[in-house]
Amino acid sequence: MRTAVPRRLVEQAARPGLGSLPRTGHHDRDRPALPLGDSRERSGPAARSLAYHNLSIEHRPYDQAALGPEIEVGPYLAERFLEVAEDGVEELRRAVEVLAAADGPAVFHCASGKDRTGLLAALVLNLLGVPDPQIIEDFTRTELATDRLIADWRAAYPGKELTWPGYGRAPAEVMRLFLAALAAEHGSVRRYTTERLGIDDDAIAALRRNLLEAA
Repeated sequence: MRTAVPRRLVEQAARPGLGSLPRTGHHDRDRPALPLGDSRERSGPAARSLAYHNLSIEHRPYDQAALGPEIEVGPYLAERFLEVAEDGVEELRRAVEVLAAADGPAVFHCASGKDRTGLLAALVLNLLGVPDPQIIEDFTRTELATDRLIADWRAAYPGKELTWPGYGRAPAEVMRLFLAALAAEHGSVRRYTTERLGIDDDAIAALRRNLLEAA
């Protein structure tokens, strides 16, 4: 993989204070940046060096910080992932198509680089033939950012109480339950992407050319 850990790359690129990809050639305007927002979020203007695609894949926003401590992290977030997988079909299809057509580096991100970003990363990794255990393990590495996400939330909402212990968490159970439920409903994760999203063989081949290195 040229981008062996796409979600972690995205988390770093989306952090405040980090600039856009440098302008190094005539392909700069073809470098995609895909913010995966929800209906409440509005992204700022694109850097001149980026081809900007604002794709709101989440159509039923929810407030994780306001959840009660009785809500289990794994089942709750897996259900939200499934909602996004069904509600955001058009936007997810477009995101995969943009990544497949990219001529050079590409970045995709959401507010914290965990849930919406993790979902798209999982679908792309599956299309590349990465086994589920590795996809799950990749998702859990976002736990390294949990303390930072909590600190960012508290800085943004001083005086408010963070009531959900699961805020900013990315346990393996979330992705394991999501992938299993998607496969149970559609026959396999690959069938979801090819039949529900409509990703064809040409797009899959392009993804593999862009993101895989020869052994």
